[in-house]
Amino acid sequence: MNDKKIALVTGANKGIGYAIAQGLAASGFRVAVGARDDARRTAAVEKLRACGADVFGVALDVASDESVAAAAATLGRTGEGLAVLVNNAGIAGRLGSGAQDPTTLDLDNVRTVLETNVLGVVRVTNAMLPLLRKAESPRIVNMSSNMGSLTLQTGPILAAYAPSKTMLNSITVQYARRLADTNVIVNAACPGYVATDFTGFQAPRTPEQGAAIAIKLATLPDDGPRGGFFDDEGVVAW
Repeated sequence: MNDKKIALVTGANKGIGYAIAQGLAASGFRVAVGARDDARRTAAVEKLRACGADVFGVALDVASDESVAAAAATLGRTGEGLAVLVNNAGIAGRLGSGAQDPTTLDLDNVRTVLETNVLGVVRVTNAMLPLLRKAESPRIVNMSSNMGSLTLQTGPILAAYAPSKTMLNSITVQYARRLADTNVIVNAACPGYVATDFTGFQAPRTPEQGAAIAIKLATLPDDGPRGGFFDDEGVVAW
């Protein structure tokens, strides 16, 4: 029987999610690579294994109740608790033709973004909580963005994506408050401006650099911070 602690990373087939999976595996976890696309998930698992990572694939579409329930059942069959959940899966939403200009906002675009970036996090977190509660020192990390900071107001005007991260930050705090008297520690992470398909690979930071804060929060000691928003430099302003 594998005695490694299990970590689940959603949207782990590419970019920051892949780097988080790789980093957690290097830290001694057995990592469930969650992704909705079968071919891309399989390719990511094979690539990670070729690098020596202890990983396995889990079919997971965070926007589907049925998919999330099935993923929780799959992980439950391991007979172990879930030590780490990294809610990384996220989408930018449609960007062109004023779709994220607040004065011409496409409300269907907003709904689509919220379904993945916020409701998907709630859906996955609540499905995985019974498994997290079985672990000795469970950690939940929600991958956010400083574009969701009301104080910093960074990045371009994206009136679907940025507010989704603001709401994600708020729901992170609600979870932290609800779980304050438990051993489940919940925080939000900002990976910074990372070169991924989301940024057209034009950003200065590597996925590995973006993953570092998530790995740090996923491996916090039991007296670590709760309900915070952090990047490499420390606390990010709300």
